[in-house]
Amino acid sequence: MVNDVGRFRPGASPPRFAAAADRVPPPAFFVTSAVFHYLGPACAVLLFARVDVLGVAWLRIASAAVVFAVWRRPWRVWGAANWRQRRQLLALGAVLGAMNSVFYLALDRLPLGTVGAVEFLGPVLLAALGVRTGRNVLALALAVTGVYLLTDVYLVEEPLGLVLALGNCVLFTFYVVLGHRLAEDGGASGIDRLGASMLIAMIVVSPVGIADAADAVATPALLVAALGVGICSSVIPYVCDQLAMARIPRATFALMLSLLPATAAITGVVVLTQIPSWLEGVGVALVVTAVAVHQERSEESA
Repeated sequence: MVNDVGRFRPGASPPRFAAAADRVPPPAFFVTSAVFHYLGPACAVLLFARVDVLGVAWLRIASAAVVFAVWRRPWRVWGAANWRQRRQLLALGAVLGAMNSVFYLALDRLPLGTVGAVEFLGPVLLAALGVRTGRNVLALALAVTGVYLLTDVYLVEEPLGLVLALGNCVLFTFYVVLGHRLAEDGGASGIDRLGASMLIAMIVVSPVGIADAADAVATPALLVAALGVGICSSVIPYVCDQLAMARIPRATFALMLSLLPATAAITGVVVLTQIPSWLEGVGVALVVTAVAVHQERSEESA
């Protein structure tokens, strides 16, 4: 059943889980998310040699969907939802499926640090269009300059990679908006709705990814590796995002996002030995500064 304010009763978090989550400071959830947000994809790159890119994307989503199914039984959420909520679940599921697939396709062509920095051009641009302040003009200028420095070298040799990175940027923006709607509609119980959306994402990606994943399914070592990628990429960070989004304003969350481009660059160096040039390093720094400087509508009106 759905209560008077439109939240899901079956989706309520167990008391112990909710109590434990409430004792953890919201920034701790975000830092955990930041660490795993690109650690999983970096490990996924290592699977590209054995499994096609879309197969790795499907394995990531499917393994996360299995974890959510066992842990949270998210199909109860679908049964308890009204049509507005079901449309929201379908929208987030489609975004998660497309975002993860496009992200991996871009990652197959561009360094992790570059894809991670381009990812944040969308949120900064939307903030600048929605709130016309001097801060946002500066943030947009910094972000555009940083992304240009990061991508200029790839304009000729990897134009498709840049198109995919920009597509991932648009989808990431939708993820942030839809993720906040889930969190605001029920706090930590948004995890259950996230789990339902992940099951939908698995269905969305299956037509293009399940065939490429067949070899991994038949190889236990690859299957275990894919499960690890799914947990690191789509369970830990997305759950932490929901727990953080439920307790901090979107403007504060947007400010914290400034950590992620730097996290992507550092992870690329440590895990993949993708050493950026000094120019690319400047580009990442400019994007980080832009995300930190930009101002959301809710922040302006506060």
